[in-house]
Amino acid sequence: MIDSMKLEQICREAGHMALRKWPGGGHDLKSWEKSPGSLVCEADLEVDTFLHRELGALLPAAGWLSEETADSAERLEKGLIWLVDPIDGTRDFIRGRTGWAVSVALISAGRPLIGALVAPAREEVWSATAGKGAWRNGKRLQASTRKQFTGARVPVHDLPKEDQDLTKVDQPNSIALRVAMVAADEADLVATVRWGYEWDIAAAALIAREAGAAVTDAFGKPLAYNKRDPRAFGLLVSAPAIHSAAIDRLAERAERLSAQ
Repeated sequence: MIDSMKLEQICREAGHMALRKWPGGGHDLKSWEKSPGSLVCEADLEVDTFLHRELGALLPAAGWLSEETADSAERLEKGLIWLVDPIDGTRDFIRGRTGWAVSVALISAGRPLIGALVAPAREEVWSATAGKGAWRNGKRLQASTRKQFTGARVPVHDLPKEDQDLTKVDQPNSIALRVAMVAADEADLVATVRWGYEWDIAAAALIAREAGAAVTDAFGKPLAYNKRDPRAFGLLVSAPAIHSAAIDRLAERAERLSAQ
């Protein structure tokens, strides 16, 4: 159905296109707020335009939903859709840090079929195909198999008082890379209790699931994609054995915050 080598080539080129604008490489960059607290930069738009053109040519029948493109209801009529965040982790990108990635997923009938993350500042290419496993730089991934919730590694800068029994590890700005850390057994748990968008998580969620992680929304329900409203409340990715404990830990917060 799709040329996987061509897809990887397109995603790698998108990553290198971003890298050529990355301030961490000594490049000047124009950035601005598209809304209060939401940053965007010229690289976001250039990569988005490139991916829209190249992925559209690769699979003309597929619809399109991206963080940097105006949404169109036409995508809802498509069985296949590209779900794209041209630079996930824009804040790290603008600051010259390495915690950003190009995120591309192909969604089929509301579920991720293929996912790719390219993090060129880290020299990492992550990929997964439904039912065929997940990979980083050609090495098959095995997600965390932690059995005890207490002490679980979480990629955060700070832990709230009620979570002091957990263990902090490095936190990239990109939510996709944080989820991928669970896939690579570099973290045991990633959880959010806020509204987010499908393009932030689709590729990484498939990579984590194919590596053996448990993946749900904050309430423990399955994730769905290409919805009319492309938002979901919360994300919970973890070692399978601690997933129920994580749902219990988040329950009160998720209930309260989702109602706001």
